[in-house]
Amino acid sequence: MSKRRILLVEDEQGLAMTLRDRLEAEGYEVDSCADGNAAVAAALKHPFDLIVLDIMLPGRSGFDVCRDIRAQGLAVPVLMLTARGQVADRVLGLRIGADDYLTKPFDMLELTARIEALLRRASSSAAPGAGRIEFGDILIDTKSGEVRRAGLKVPLSTREYQLLVYLAERANQVIPRDTLLTEVWGYSSAVTSRTVDVHMAWLRQKIEPNPAAPRYLVTLRGLGYKLATGDPRS
Repeated sequence: MSKRRILLVEDEQGLAMTLRDRLEAEGYEVDSCADGNAAVAAALKHPFDLIVLDIMLPGRSGFDVCRDIRAQGLAVPVLMLTARGQVADRVLGLRIGADDYLTKPFDMLELTARIEALLRRASSSAAPGAGRIEFGDILIDTKSGEVRRAGLKVPLSTREYQLLVYLAERANQVIPRDTLLTEVWGYSSAVTSRTVDVHMAWLRQKIEPNPAAPRYLVTLRGLGYKLATGDPRS
């Protein structure tokens, strides 16, 4: 079995060396770069299974890198590293397509656990399934991992795609937030329910005709969410 390939984007040389050594010791193949422009070029040129992305970078910030690769339709999982602890920064990272984040300083065991969870969920979502799921003008191709709206490709992060597929495969079923945290994120205690809300809000921006009045991704207060294929009030 070939090694999983990770792109490590970190400009702090000492930390980059430490992370690279640890990830390689865990059995990953690691490519690294130290600035945002090189990160975008590498991500678009080579196939990676996951990107570990610092926010504070020369050339282009981690936010810009994540936004730019998502705009190109790249759905590789992105784990952001940040020294910032503000909620606004974390929300912005999730909003532009990051799948998870860690605030520095962090424990190496937590980093590897987050990476394993992201790779596990990505592998699960990429596995061959029924092939096509359709509702309204939305088409989910589970074999290619693409989502189209009215025939046009919708750029989704890995986590957004996994969340949409999970709900679509259980259409019209009410799914509690805790279940989504466990089944889509792969862990629950380390993540608040707000994480689900943020991803759901930005998924609505991409697939709903009117995100302010969702037709498909419906919230049932106190219960959870469902993907409604009929009357959203049902």
